[in-house]
Amino acid sequence: MKPAPFTYRRAATLGEAVDLLAADPDAKVIAGGQSLVPMLNMRLARPGTLVDIGALSALDYVDVVAGRLEVGATATQADVAAHPLVRAHLPVLAAAIARIGHSQIRNRGTVCGSIAHHDPSAELPAVALALDAEILAFGPRGPVSYAAASFFTGTFDTALAADEIVTAVQFPLPAPATGWAFAEVARRSGDFALVGCVALLRTDAAGTVEEARLALFGVASTPVRLPEAEDLLTGRPATAEAFEEAARVAAEHLDPGSDSHASADYRREVAAHLVATTLADAFARTPAGSTADA
Repeated sequence: MKPAPFTYRRAATLGEAVDLLAADPDAKVIAGGQSLVPMLNMRLARPGTLVDIGALSALDYVDVVAGRLEVGATATQADVAAHPLVRAHLPVLAAAIARIGHSQIRNRGTVCGSIAHHDPSAELPAVALALDAEILAFGPRGPVSYAAASFFTGTFDTALAADEIVTAVQFPLPAPATGWAFAEVARRSGDFALVGCVALLRTDAAGTVEEARLALFGVASTPVRLPEAEDLLTGRPATAEAFEEAARVAAEHLDPGSDSHASADYRREVAAHLVATTLADAFARTPAGSTADA
């Protein structure tokens, strides 16, 4: 199929892009286009104006600012995953990006675009939620920021106003010695996940959990944090038994839907498995866990 007719405008400045959005309530922003273009072709999206921000080179950056890794809106997924700052400070982000589609998609798609688009089966919204990221935006009323916990409101829906543009995402850096893991189950390589999990785990030298962070995706209309499982782990030794118990608790609090790809029961079972395995993998990346495996 081909998209419905629209007006294409390539913005030279962020201000121009915001003005173009404000002038057309049916306008959409495009950066890499790897999520939006397929929706245009299937006529699931019918913007009156397509505002291209790809020329805004000032938004093509990765930097560490005040303990946060900041990714600009036009930085591609491939560039972010390969960036030395990401590799050094936030490898879980690189691991998540590696599971997105195929290399051609990652070469064009942007981190901020994936988060703003918010497919609930996508990897990066879940990473943002697990890390309590801040989504920075700009609109006619000036700069604004959204906490990831309140940004994702439903399938393809966010708290972003129609006349606002995401300019960057800030990922707080985990505390030193925090282990991480990322895993997903898909029908085949490159497909959207049926279920995925992000886990971060921090322990003391004896292996007692000081902080746990868990986020699932593919199980609801938004990525889901698992506070009951996180609280269960905190203050307990990081053992396989504890991880299995956390997995059971997580599954009990899930209410996934069924579709042509997977039943609710299957998603719940896979989610429990991924919670247990990602916790074990995250613990193995902590100093206490790596010592135990030695």
